[in-house]
Amino acid sequence: MKNRITTYLNNLGNRKLLIPYFTAGYPSLKYTMEYIKAAESAGADFVEIGIPFSDPLADGPEIQFSSKTALDNNLKLNDIFSMVEKVRKQTDIPLLFMNYVNPIIAVGEKKFLIRSVNAGIDGLIIPDLPIEESGSMRQIADKIGLSMTFLVSPTSDPKRIQMIDKATTGFVYAVTVAGVTGANKKFSKSTDDYLKMLHKKLNHKFVAGFGVSNSNDAKRLSKYSDGVVIGSKLIQIIREAKTQKSSIMKIEKFLKEIRKTLS
Repeated sequence: MKNRITTYLNNLGNRKLLIPYFTAGYPSLKYTMEYIKAAESAGADFVEIGIPFSDPLADGPEIQFSSKTALDNNLKLNDIFSMVEKVRKQTDIPLLFMNYVNPIIAVGEKKFLIRSVNAGIDGLIIPDLPIEESGSMRQIADKIGLSMTFLVSPTSDPKRIQMIDKATTGFVYAVTVAGVTGANKKFSKSTDDYLKMLHKKLNHKFVAGFGVSNSNDAKRLSKYSDGVVIGSKLIQIIREAKTQKSSIMKIEKFLKEIRKTLS
């Protein structure tokens, strides 16, 4: 089946990918929709929508805060699906869910994946799904045209990198540093070497994430990768904005700066 992500990647050329992350329901679903539209206007290629979860293993303080806020506001999964359906009527930008495996199992793998596709989601990122246990989900995803993105990290050995590359049907997500997400991480020569190695070993496009906070970070990491994911910094911008309304403009301005750097 046709998929927006794989179609886009096949026609990417030399363009570097800009993928912003927003937590669904933070500060509200209305504003999540506005951020997605602002991201598209700023030149984002895909948008990653985080589904809030009570035990987010890969997420640092900013994203944990946004998830807790959304959950405290009594956000339900059905509300997120409804939001995606509304967004999809206004934009054709590829959308991914970032979700943990437990909520998917609670709903039922097949039911969750089909519901995601029907709502207008194009891909899934499930950071705590081991590649060895992903077979049934990948099989369903392949049948319904849902892209699967898996993560590699600086501690992944060559054999595992190969397994992840083979299992991925969209792009590979390269975690740049050990630990959780968070703005203002420090990147070293070892980060450059790691990305250079992935560039040689991976057949799929890959993006770098965890810690991208400014144009310099984006420029540095995209030199050896196919683009960047930015999440915690965007949550920080939203939190620090004087009003929720002004946060939309601040998000768009920031992403335009990153897009200009990547172009």
